[in-house]
Amino acid sequence: MDRMIYLSMAGAKAALQRQDVLANNLANASTPGFRAEIAAFRAVPVRGDGASTRVYALESTPRHSDAPGVVQATGRTLDVAVAGRGWLAVQALDGTEAYTRGGALDLSPEGDLVTRSGLQVLGDGGPINVPAGAQVEIAPDGSISARSGSAAPQRIGRLKLVTPEAPLVRAEDGLFRSADGGGLDADPAARVQQGALEGSNVAAVETMVAMIAASRQFEQQMKLLQTAEHNEQAAAKLLGNAG
Repeated sequence: MDRMIYLSMAGAKAALQRQDVLANNLANASTPGFRAEIAAFRAVPVRGDGASTRVYALESTPRHSDAPGVVQATGRTLDVAVAGRGWLAVQALDGTEAYTRGGALDLSPEGDLVTRSGLQVLGDGGPINVPAGAQVEIAPDGSISARSGSAAPQRIGRLKLVTPEAPLVRAEDGLFRSADGGGLDADPAARVQQGALEGSNVAAVETMVAMIAASRQFEQQMKLLQTAEHNEQAAAKLLGNAG
């Protein structure tokens, strides 16, 4: 009876955690450059006094999907879609270097190139500042030129683009970092497409089906808990009558 209750409880908890991951993926189905989290179960023994005779299932998100999202043209000069396995370098709120595939860029009031969430976009020589009123042109290699009026374009910087050899790790802020937390070297071969954005790689229909399956699994685990409770009540009644 004890094992039935414990297994049902562990299964219900894992199903809820899986629902959280799937719900987060579905909520970001329209977020540019979003990478879907891949959920998995793993068995973890319960540590404590005596022998470890219990094992519970733990839901984890070991990695993300590297499948590319659909690239759509926007015509906006500050939108860039990173090609291939490249990533765009930004400065996170904690000051560390992080990476994103979301290429919807903007200008801060000071003229600095930032992401839509206000994070500083990193260039090959530090922050990239665009002169007021200038027209921006972004070359495929990430070089940025600014044209003011009828003057010739002036190169003002280059986007820092990286191509990691090892998988990046998603942090709690939603940005990606190297496994050791350090910065990666710029990749001169990385390319971007101006006037386009890469969409999320979340398969909305597939994710909704997975959420339904997780919901049904949770219901089944709760029914097992109820069955265990009824069996325990019946056993207690029989023991009471025997006494």
